[in-house]
Amino acid sequence: MNKSAVFKIELSYIKNSRIKESGETLINLLPDYFFLVPASSGGKYHPSFAAGDGGLVRHTKAAVRIAHELLENHSVNNYSDDEKDLIILSLLLHDGIKCGNPKEKYTRVDHPLLASRFVKDNKNKTKLTDDEVKYICESIESHMGEWNKDYEGNEVLPIPKSKNSRFVHMCDFLSSKKFINIEFDKDNNIIG
Repeated sequence: MNKSAVFKIELSYIKNSRIKESGETLINLLPDYFFLVPASSGGKYHPSFAAGDGGLVRHTKAAVRIAHELLENHSVNNYSDDEKDLIILSLLLHDGIKCGNPKEKYTRVDHPLLASRFVKDNKNKTKLTDDEVKYICESIESHMGEWNKDYEGNEVLPIPKSKNSRFVHMCDFLSSKKFINIEFDKDNNIIG
């Protein structure tokens, strides 16, 4: 299965061919379950479009589309072209190891750290520079924002501090809001 084909539209937002190719490589290395599971096991934290089979893919596509729309808006955007590409790639990968690897029954609280480790561990299979990997990992590790504690109340994830990590968190946050309804076609592509 060419897993990156699932994100053909979203990958087309990445202009730098080296970053895009690296993204395709990393997506193809994601665990198979990523493409099958809902965005949350109970459905409590995501809108209805992110429920059921493929819900995590739809959630990811929604986050990427929100980022793309904002990054294309000249009143909002203050990022370089490569930064835009790295933000899109960060969002494509942010929940890539959401249930661990191998898959566990529920979402792992530390899944942002697992996704970051996944990127670092597979860097040699990409054409990403050390600085680009650092940018992506910082964005992924803090994408949960203020929801950075485990079930015992221990802080386990960093809070977004940089411009890019705050932006990635915002896009993930908005794609998780139940009042935002995004429609998808039968191939899990956003309509409109």
